[in-house]
Amino acid sequence: MIVAAITLSPMPASSRDDLRRLHFIDSLFAHLTGHDLYLAHQIKEAIAFSLADLERRTQSNPESVQTYDQAFNAAAADLLAKLFSHLPRHGFYHWDASLGLAAATPLFTRAEVMQGLKHLAAFRESTLLVTNLRPALIPATRRSSQRRRNDYQEALAFIHDLAVARTRKNHSLQLLFL
Repeated sequence: MIVAAITLSPMPASSRDDLRRLHFIDSLFAHLTGHDLYLAHQIKEAIAFSLADLERRTQSNPESVQTYDQAFNAAAADLLAKLFSHLPRHGFYHWDASLGLAAATPLFTRAEVMQGLKHLAAFRESTLLVTNLRPALIPATRRSSQRRRNDYQEALAFIHDLAVARTRKNHSLQLLFL
């Protein structure tokens, strides 16, 4: 009997981050790439190229990886907004939950999501993109308590339920959280 022992070394953090970004781009631009990872990789590299200076600073200071991730997400959201602006029959609305100090509180969340849903009501197919909700409710500089995690889960459920309740049955709404 032969027993083979395989020792798997953990994947380096940079490889994990690249893989995560690749899957992020693949899912975000699936309608464009058809889940072709080669095309998704090309989009990811184009975004990374536009952030090359920030990436160099991140390599010298590993603590700033979160800043790079936020910039990468913002660049991807801008690219998606530009893509949808060329599709007149597809609505697009982007809400960045970290723009204001109270932006992610339930009252302001409802107001922002309702504003987006009103904007998207004229389109049969639309996308509502919500970015930075998690960092707004669970800041990296503060402890991730159970209460903060519960607030985040409740905010996700609240936005989902509000979108379902305020979207016409014959319309298609893609709700994306980044």
